Amino acid sequence: MTAFQRLTMADIAQLAGVSKTTASMVLNGQAEQYRIAASTVARVRQVAAEHHFQPSASARLLRSRRSGTLGLVVPELTNFAHALLAQALEPLCRDAGFQLFVVSSNDQADMETKAVEQLLARQVDGLMLVPCTNNAKLYAKWAKRLPLVLVDRRVIDSNLPFVVSNAEEQVFTLIEHTLAQGVTEIAYFGGQMLLSPSIDRLAGYQRAWQTRQLALNPALIWQRDYQNQSGYAMMSECYTLLGRYPEAIFTASISLLEGVLAFMNEHNHFNNAPQHLLSFDDHRLLDCMPLPINTVVQDSAQLAAQSLQRIQALLAGETVESSWVAAHINWRQKV
Repeated sequence: MTAFQRLTMADIAQLAGVSKTTASMVLNGQAEQYRIAASTVARVRQVAAEHHFQPSASARLLRSRRSGTLGLVVPELTNFAHALLAQALEPLCRDAGFQLFVVSSNDQADMETKAVEQLLARQVDGLMLVPCTNNAKLYAKWAKRLPLVLVDRRVIDSNLPFVVSNAEEQVFTLIEHTLAQGVTEIAYFGGQMLLSPSIDRLAGYQRAWQTRQLALNPALIWQRDYQNQSGYAMMSECYTLLGRYPEAIFTASISLLEGVLAFMNEHNHFNNAPQHLLSFDDHRLLDCMPLPINTVVQDSAQLAAQSLQRIQALLAGETVESSWVAAHINWRQKV
């Protein structure tokens, strides 16, 4: 038993003194089509408003053979970049008539599979996914079930459409500018080496050294995952290896930067911290840091908008292309 009372269309019709069919046509926007009297329309709408009644979306969507829902799978909701993506995407979906379900894979393949299966069971109309593997066959299988767009990460050797930031170019610009200041030592802390963000960001880092015709020390490249504890661990290993901080540090995500800063704070080493701190992804709190941190800023609004546009196009039976979304650099330290 429940203490809550759920009104139905029949209840509204009875209160308004009309048939259920008439009430349904009025509240589903078909009054003009069926030439229902203005006074009847006003009476039905007034009763519905007084009782805070909305027509059943389930019934309406059942008739259209759509669920009116979309899914977004992200590795971590605590990841600031993915939180920004979800925040930007939700109102866009709502304005387009969709409810967005957001689930987390925790960057683990088995959890990603379970998350997608749950969304499929809910019969979402389309899926936007930040993949945590390069299992192209698996994603292709899901893409046969419903419209699927990869966001933030692409899948190597997959033809599925993606919407991804132009990471390599902006990381190249950031590192090349730092090298131009006379820096000869930049530690690189990255995530899973087989994932596209790691490949693209490392490529930008390496190309900057090649462009400057400088020798790159491979011992200063660490890659684990994008968890902040990994940033802490890599910073600890680097400090132990060198016996000091390197001249500069680049972290491939803001979560890794969190770990690096935690190590510095815990060891009270901000006074002899690296001359240059660089990171992919940005946060306004970095403006409050005692050290200037130059960051690559992703355009979350465009990532969200272009992803939704492609889902809608796929639902309409159209062919879509992948997109590289322009990012920019927040220069907090630039000579």
